[in-house]
Amino acid sequence: MELMFGFFFFAFIAAVGLVAKVISQPSLVEWILCTFVLFVGSVIPTGFILSALDLTASALAWIVGTFLILGAHFLIWRRLVPSASPFSVRKLLQNRAGTFREWFLELSPYLKVLFSLMMGTLLIIGITNLLLVLFTVPNEWDSMTGHLNRAIRYIQRGTMEHFGGTNWNMDTYPKSVTAIQIYSYLIFGKTENAFKLIHHSAYWITLVAVFGISQRIGRNLSASFFCALAFSLFLDFLMQAITTETDIVLTAYLSCLLYFLYTYHATRLNKYLYLSGLVFGIVLGHKVTFVLLLPSVFVIMLYTVFIASSFRITLERMLRLGIAIILAILIYTLPTGYVKNIQVFGHPIGPPTALRHQSVERAGGLRNLAEQGSRNLVRYSYDFFNLDGLRNAQWGYDLNQWIRKPLVFMEDKLHMRLDEETDFSIVPFTFQGRFESYNANPYWGIFGFAMVLPLVLLTLLRIFRSRPHWFLAAAISLHFIAIAYSAPYDTFKGRYFIETGLLGSLFLLMLFSNHRLSILKPRRWVWKMYVGMVVLLGCVSAIMSVYLNIRALPLPAYGYESAFTADRIKFQTFARPDTYPAYQRFDSIVPQDATVALGTINDDFEYPLYGKNLSRRLISINPFEKGLQPIPPEADYLFFDRSVLNPQPGDLRLGTDTTMQGLMVKGEDYYLRKLK
Repeated sequence: MELMFGFFFFAFIAAVGLVAKVISQPSLVEWILCTFVLFVGSVIPTGFILSALDLTASALAWIVGTFLILGAHFLIWRRLVPSASPFSVRKLLQNRAGTFREWFLELSPYLKVLFSLMMGTLLIIGITNLLLVLFTVPNEWDSMTGHLNRAIRYIQRGTMEHFGGTNWNMDTYPKSVTAIQIYSYLIFGKTENAFKLIHHSAYWITLVAVFGISQRIGRNLSASFFCALAFSLFLDFLMQAITTETDIVLTAYLSCLLYFLYTYHATRLNKYLYLSGLVFGIVLGHKVTFVLLLPSVFVIMLYTVFIASSFRITLERMLRLGIAIILAILIYTLPTGYVKNIQVFGHPIGPPTALRHQSVERAGGLRNLAEQGSRNLVRYSYDFFNLDGLRNAQWGYDLNQWIRKPLVFMEDKLHMRLDEETDFSIVPFTFQGRFESYNANPYWGIFGFAMVLPLVLLTLLRIFRSRPHWFLAAAISLHFIAIAYSAPYDTFKGRYFIETGLLGSLFLLMLFSNHRLSILKPRRWVWKMYVGMVVLLGCVSAIMSVYLNIRALPLPAYGYESAFTADRIKFQTFARPDTYPAYQRFDSIVPQDATVALGTINDDFEYPLYGKNLSRRLISINPFEKGLQPIPPEADYLFFDRSVLNPQPGDLRLGTDTTMQGLMVKGEDYYLRKLK
């Protein structure tokens, strides 16, 4: 059966590729991006339909549903793009391989060194990350409490309807990416690592899109490769390639949207407006933080679509794009859970408690928001100015402290109170940050503060003149402001800057196109040495980020064993190590096929409790803000926190390591009760 499912998966991918040829022009980049968009564009609505039919757990239903939705795409796009140019993907691959060889051979020795360094680094981290994806289990905090926890719960229940999970994300988070994860998991024979495939694929899709966007803006092969390779080394982006975090998927969607918008600007073909509308609906249905990007996306649309020679043309373009967006929202955004959240919680995002904790409401009045939001702007700017990756080692940490001394001195003299004011912070700001934060969730690394951000600022001030880059600079500024003012400061929200980094990487085009910055011109050795130093440190930072990532170490380090050999429960409770003894004991006592009632709280890791085969059935009896519910009669065991239920004689105290210090969140006092 698993072999049959695998056959149908690859048959589906081949069919998606054929339909993509109906839409795409003879371009390898565009064909890859269209294939990706059609894949997610077929799986997501299939998930919504199967959920309504209580067929979420049926792999056969997923196979039939995805082919049917793809067939609908084929009919629609054949009508929208009636005169597609036929082409052979194999010939395109051969042609591009020949072009790549010729391009590399014609490079100057200086550029050959730069590109060899970047491509070699990408090869090393690419292979390492692929192995981590294929042979290690997930262990990210949000997945242990919410994302993957609810994916298994949806499969067990046969539907993606609200059910009252312990963690508020289990019910309220948009369900489109969960649909893709469930499809991947089932189609690969319930292989746990398949949960990561959409996220890992998003890394490579984004790099393809960055190359394509760069070609549309700069039309310089060297510049386009440089932008894509540099972005592959942006640390926040790179680190999510092995996780089940959702920001990297949002970045992939955004990159496709930008590619279609810039391609419309270059070709004025209406199909790119329709594709842009399709992706807009998909990305808005993926994660609500896309709302923070709306001002930035509008600025890009202003440049690529709305500016025209007459108002009539602008209106016509707006109409085509607007209709495409509205239709996509109806199909991909509204069913993802926003409407249900309004019905249940009175708000599209979620319950009031979560909103007060994580949104702008925590700031109180507008005056305090203006003050604290401005303080957040400076805090995040300080966070960017770090040698992330390098400071995973002691010498890098010491060097990082030394180069930041002027910034710390300036903050003190200006009395900014960045680390003293905490009323608009989830995790208070510190100048060096917690090791767990910058190790697992770095920012852009040296490419950011040493190259990209100065170029953004100088372009915004018109010191360097480039019309497309000025609009990009405005878009970056708007997103930066949106992140700073829309929610309390949280160093882990640095991951939201992945999308900003996508826009920022396009400024590296100026190293090839701007006559004052070009590294193609002879001499300029000081400038070329500086660029080379940034590239070298960027490559070293990327390798150190991957190989010294304590959340998933390829090799033993810091006293931790390799992720490839680590005990499953210990690996999955890594972020909350004091809970490991209790979870390990639970796993050794409770049979793999047992039904377990959970009297747990919002921060408790529930995903490890499913067991190595993800076969235990879990039932929440303390759903978020709904109060304690009766223990269901079908439950064999009760796993609970003492803060939720009072122990009874005969309950087994599983225990928590109370000797550990410096934890992000301390574990609860866990108990196990045998019910049958």
